[in-house]
Amino acid sequence: MSQIVFSAPPLIGRDEEVARLMGVLEGARGGAARAVLVAGDAGVGKTRLLEEVAGRAARAGTTVVTGHCVDLGDVGLPYLPFTEILGALGADARFTAVLAAHPAVDRLLGAGTDPAGGPDGRLRLFEDVAGLLAELAAAAPLLLVLEDLHWADQSSRDLLRFLLSRGVLHRPGGGPERRLAVLASYRADDLHRRHPLRPLLAELVRLPAVERLELRPLPDPQVARLVRALEERPLPEAVVSGIVARAEGNAFYAQELFAAADADADGVPSGLADLLLIRVEQLTGTAQQVLRTAAVAGRRVEHDLLREAAGLPEEDLEAALREALGRQLLVPGDGDTYAFRHALTREAVYADLLPGERSRLHGAYARLLAARGRAPETAAERAHHARESHDLPGALAACLEAADHARRLGAPAEELRHLETALDLWSSVPAEARPCADGIAPVTLTLRASAAAAQAGDSHRAVSLTRAALAEVGQDADSALAARIRYTLAGNLLTVDRLQAAYRYSSEALALIPAEPPSRTWVWAAATHVMAARHLGPDDTALNIAHRALRVAEELGMADAQADLLITLASFEGGGRSSAQGQERLQRARELARSAGHGPVEMRALFNQAISRLEAGDLQACLPLLAEGLERARRTGLLSSPYPLEMRYLQLLALYTLGRWDDCLRTAAEAAAVLPATGAFAAGPALYVAVARGDAGAVERAEALLEGPFNWMGTLVAGIALTDAAALRGAPEAAVERMRAALGALGDDSGRRPDVTVRLAALCLTAVADRTVELRRAGDAPALRRWAETATELVEQARASAARDEEGRPQGPEGQAWLARAEAEWATAVSGPDPAAWEKAVAAFAYGDVYEQARCRVRYAEVLLAVERRTEAAEELRTAGSTARALGAAPLLARIDALTRRGRLTAAGTGTAGAAPLTAREQEVLRHLARGRSNRQIGEELFISGKTASVHVSNILAKLGAASRTEAVAIAYRRGLIAPEPTGAG
Repeated sequence: MSQIVFSAPPLIGRDEEVARLMGVLEGARGGAARAVLVAGDAGVGKTRLLEEVAGRAARAGTTVVTGHCVDLGDVGLPYLPFTEILGALGADARFTAVLAAHPAVDRLLGAGTDPAGGPDGRLRLFEDVAGLLAELAAAAPLLLVLEDLHWADQSSRDLLRFLLSRGVLHRPGGGPERRLAVLASYRADDLHRRHPLRPLLAELVRLPAVERLELRPLPDPQVARLVRALEERPLPEAVVSGIVARAEGNAFYAQELFAAADADADGVPSGLADLLLIRVEQLTGTAQQVLRTAAVAGRRVEHDLLREAAGLPEEDLEAALREALGRQLLVPGDGDTYAFRHALTREAVYADLLPGERSRLHGAYARLLAARGRAPETAAERAHHARESHDLPGALAACLEAADHARRLGAPAEELRHLETALDLWSSVPAEARPCADGIAPVTLTLRASAAAAQAGDSHRAVSLTRAALAEVGQDADSALAARIRYTLAGNLLTVDRLQAAYRYSSEALALIPAEPPSRTWVWAAATHVMAARHLGPDDTALNIAHRALRVAEELGMADAQADLLITLASFEGGGRSSAQGQERLQRARELARSAGHGPVEMRALFNQAISRLEAGDLQACLPLLAEGLERARRTGLLSSPYPLEMRYLQLLALYTLGRWDDCLRTAAEAAAVLPATGAFAAGPALYVAVARGDAGAVERAEALLEGPFNWMGTLVAGIALTDAAALRGAPEAAVERMRAALGALGDDSGRRPDVTVRLAALCLTAVADRTVELRRAGDAPALRRWAETATELVEQARASAARDEEGRPQGPEGQAWLARAEAEWATAVSGPDPAAWEKAVAAFAYGDVYEQARCRVRYAEVLLAVERRTEAAEELRTAGSTARALGAAPLLARIDALTRRGRLTAAGTGTAGAAPLTAREQEVLRHLARGRSNRQIGEELFISGKTASVHVSNILAKLGAASRTEAVAIAYRRGLIAPEPTGAG
């Protein structure tokens, strides 16, 4: 079949944007892989800009592949744009050998025999796609174009996150160059506050290799140029000015207004939809019918499918298509496909359909797709068309097929959406028309949806779905099923830290099942109940149940339940999980869980082994355990489940504590690509680094963790970061307020104090102690008394927290170190400097926390200076300064410099001034200082800016240990750095 060729509208007014994107492409051709997110309102010209750049790139020898996202309403089609890209690559014989080495192609195109690829299929799929693109980009320049990201399904968004943050923009050391550019467009005006693309965009633009290009409306003169370029003959000025006024800078509006004005129509409608429909109405009746039929299919449609749905002879269809193509309402796509030139055109045509017409055409597509065979990759489309045609039984069956397909592809978010749609449809489908396969019922579907939600990282949705399953169970329900739902709900509630509710439901589950005769249901109900009880404190009854359940599990050969109970007992009794008995139980549990093939319980055992080493202060032993645990989670497809997320946090926390901050940031960046939305807390230690390095955006990122549904770990991370940030800026009121808000949110009905209380109290006491020093110096006794009372309240909270952890035992080395710091700060606040208290705090952090030890050294130096022990103070500052410089802790370095100047610690004392002599430029600035010149005057005389002169002056003060410009000049004269200038005679 022949295709109609037409010229694209001219690209006007985008020279700067084209130059910028071509610069990115040129850099990519040289090996600097980059991505650009192109944002703009509908019709502003994003597609035309990308077409222009892609055309130039292709002419320069770059391989260009494009993937489109499609709006399928409630039904998502996993990985659609990437499927299109891989399909285009697969159709090119040049890439046959490369694609053959990457099974992701077959899996996404539905040709593989095992789409899941094993339990870790999702991550392996991502890595395989990244490997394929990297290999192609290493062989020749590659441009990836993704259009309409605002319609992307979650799996496509996840894959894009992986590719840009971890996969293809980063060249491994010594690896081949990756001559790759990614250009992705989205409608900015479609991104409402809760649009799922918004958090991804915010994350991506922070990546060093990703930038954002906003396509703004064209200026009126450029719109006028565009309109005139659309017509060879001169246009009346009134026509041009009218179009310019109505287009408001939108290139698409301008073109549509021009086309409508050129037609025989009575005036121009005010709305864009009316405008678009005027152009449609200019077509013949047959062409309009074809366009309406195509609109129901979506943005693009296959030729054969369109012919069958329209019910037209081939000749009539071709004539109608030629007419639509000639009017540039449709454009030919890859292969035998057609697409609407703009999504707004399709939306306007679709919206104009009569309800009955729309339903009939959706039904036709559903039947046609079904007649082609029940291919799993078409299930989502079939479900969409069946639902819109009110074929509820067909929609239900297709939704369940689509859910199965999504699960095999490792797309839990899409599986969840299809299952929820199926649940919505269930009651509307007659019983005789419902699927009758085993295990398909509302309760079991709801439990399956709950599992998909948990796998997708949406723990709160998992809870609500399990509650819905509970509501489905009537009074006469099977007691085993009722108990299973309740202990499943209890387990889900534990993941969102609803401890009291979890305990209540686990108790109900245990009451529903008799202990005799022994049963698997009773064992799991008991195991869940004991775990819930353990979180609420000592419970002798629960402990007895645990031992009884362990014996029953052994009798029944339930290795997974044995492991789960051993983990709980390791923390619940004896010396805790850090004791020899606890370690032995955890190791045994880990072996049993692995032998039973129960991944979640194995993850729990690995997590407890790792955190027990962290609690004991053995950070070096903790790291290999965490690495092993995360690797096991990757292999078993459990990286997004609760315990691996917490292991990720512990891994970063250990790196942060050991002072390996760059490793911490790098590991956090790599993990970000695979973290679910609710797992953002796992990167928390990277936020601690940002605060300590003075990152201005750290507070905003910490506050973002408090948005959305309550997340216990997210609240803890935000509480630490925000309290520390307030203390660092010397705001005790804000620090105390942040601490109280965090503890209020983290607390529960049991009245227990979270272990983090001691840390938050110590951080607050830093700012409080500084305030009391100021007040004592100013002689403000009433205010001093009030802040001293606050300090006492804080230290009492710290003491109570450190004395008893969540298991009822004293906290380990970390908690005791924070308590020592809190005691030292409190002493400063209520009675004045106490060198012995600070010496103890410095020693307490020697277990491995290098940054906090350095901070304590600086506080210790302040106290030593107050009691005139200057040599010791200088030594503490020298050691702390070395650590701060290695960490890049700018705020701490600034405090050290200020204290050095204020304490007049010279080179002999600090070893800094002698090690950093004045530069030639600083010598010049110093001479002008001696003449009494201001920074502005120094800049003018030395031909530098006043700001640069100010920097030189600050460096001179720091190197000379001077507190003022006058003192710096005096020290310089005394050391012979400058000579007094001779006075003129007479």
